Amino acid sequence: MSFKVQPAAPARPNRCQLFGPGSRPELFAKMAASAADVINLDLEDSVSPADKPAARANIVRAISEIDWGTKTLSVRINGLDSPFWYRDVVDLLEQAGERLDLIMIPKAGCAGDIYAVDALVSSVEAAMGKKKKLMFEALIETAAGLAHVEEIAAASPRMTALSLGAADYAASMGMQTTGIGGTQDEYYMLAGGAAPRAVSHPDPWHYPVVAIVAACRTHGLLPVDGPFGDFSDEEGFRAQARRSATLGCVGKWAIHPKQVALANEVFTPSEAKVAEAREILAAMAAAEQSGQGAAVYKGRLVDLASIRQAQVIVKQAELIAG
Repeated sequence: MSFKVQPAAPARPNRCQLFGPGSRPELFAKMAASAADVINLDLEDSVSPADKPAARANIVRAISEIDWGTKTLSVRINGLDSPFWYRDVVDLLEQAGERLDLIMIPKAGCAGDIYAVDALVSSVEAAMGKKKKLMFEALIETAAGLAHVEEIAAASPRMTALSLGAADYAASMGMQTTGIGGTQDEYYMLAGGAAPRAVSHPDPWHYPVVAIVAACRTHGLLPVDGPFGDFSDEEGFRAQARRSATLGCVGKWAIHPKQVALANEVFTPSEAKVAEAREILAAMAAAEQSGQGAAVYKGRLVDLASIRQAQVIVKQAELIAG
């Protein structure tokens, strides 16, 4: 292991991020009452250009007027290639009080994008005498974003999380798909041999998710899986969420209320997993007391690496319980 210890990610639950458009203020109280850990009020893709000023005003009011409880509250601003983002930042910081925790920066393509937002946020915070420092999360949803994902993760001490935006990423990469996440019917392999040949559907999002997780873990951020567009396909959502959890993501977006329970289900370690992790830690503690560097648990070898694996599960369960 490198002598440079990787920083820890923020210690907060992030199993589900529930999105809602800023142009639908009637949804805000329902979102606040949901079981999502993070609420993302959206000013970008779900809001038409003509509605953006009104949506911004809706969100500014709601941040102060609605009881968001202990949820992490985030607003997705417009992209830096738009004429809207600077006003998003200024109005949120000047008018919305101190309750806002994060802003999400869409289509981050390089460290300079994060720096630009950081410079504006820092200036407004200083002018307003803000005591609470606004933090950032960003979306990797372009070819440039994926190519520069590590520098984006390291671009500012305000950075706390990265997510994959599958739809815009697919468009940027020139992928022939209109699906948002999930298996793609035309992305498949055929087994060798005589007909009928078995068909397998590999994961088209595997590489960007792994790259995001690696960048986040290197720089102390939370890796979050993005949207699954077909909210009528609960098993498809579960499958993608389980895959991303196995790869190291801490949570997933919900673009429909019915997806909140599914995300919480997948990203909350089961009682069986937590119990097994605690048993592994106990077996290794007993081995260490007897001078051994490894132990046998249920017929398999466990060692110091097993401790680190088990600690991930136990700490996650304790964080959620807390």
